[in-house]
Amino acid sequence: MVRTRPTLTWEPTGEALPRTSSLDAAVDLVADEGVVVLSGAGLSTESGIPDYRGASGALRRHTPMTYDDFVASAEARRRYWARSHLGWRGMTGARPNDGHRVVAALRASGHVAGVITQNVDGLHQAAGTPPEVVDLHGSLDRVICLSCRALSSRGDLERRLTEANATFDGVAARVNPDGDVDLAEEAVERFRPVDCADCGTGVLKPDVVFFGENVPKARVDRCRELVDEAKALLVLGSSLTVMSGLRFVRRAAEAGKPVVIVNQGVTRGDRYAGARIEAPLGVALGEVARRVGVGATAA
Repeated sequence: MVRTRPTLTWEPTGEALPRTSSLDAAVDLVADEGVVVLSGAGLSTESGIPDYRGASGALRRHTPMTYDDFVASAEARRRYWARSHLGWRGMTGARPNDGHRVVAALRASGHVAGVITQNVDGLHQAAGTPPEVVDLHGSLDRVICLSCRALSSRGDLERRLTEANATFDGVAARVNPDGDVDLAEEAVERFRPVDCADCGTGVLKPDVVFFGENVPKARVDRCRELVDEAKALLVLGSSLTVMSGLRFVRRAAEAGKPVVIVNQGVTRGDRYAGARIEAPLGVALGEVARRVGVGATAA
């Protein structure tokens, strides 16, 4: 399998799409029903999980793990799991925000026909959006063995890691979008990873798509089906820097379907959109829902 080179940053070129604070384009899109939502890290910032590329994004202080580094180096895996072990507490403590709840309500009302998320935090599902949400980049609550391919729950792994590291005293900083934290190297050196409980020796990896790793083909195909069946595409909180999400924006635009982006800042998909709205997502989506006659459910 040929893996793509990680794309961590992107610089805009050409004439920028004028931004607007008016929600009219999003309201029109949602009111017509049949819209597919593509969400990114910006949707979860109001739940306390930082995005990658915003004004205080994680990439300004943190380089995420790449697939090649993870599989090539036992030390890289130790570093990842030490940091992720502490970060998991922050991820499990995060709760859906108003934006997640509005998306769930719009899905229940039929205005939203499907949801594709680039996030790995499970907050769409926690807000009540049906389980058929497509986790484009996987989910942190699952773990896969790279040898025997067995899947297991993150909760089971966390119990084993806690037992193996009873005296681990690392102190966590704030959690990153990929579920780990910044951690002093001396703390990393004291951490003990564990092997697969099924085969006994296999390397465990969170069931998420690392930078430089391909999204499984079946998942990509399902996203293409959703976009092809949709009337329009609504992007929420994504810079669309990585091709895994951008390709669906391109696909919708090439099919002549309206694309509206709600994001704080310029995106790589602006050229394909009819409008880019700059507004806090929770407030903006609440207003969109109100204007189409849908009330968001409480957490």
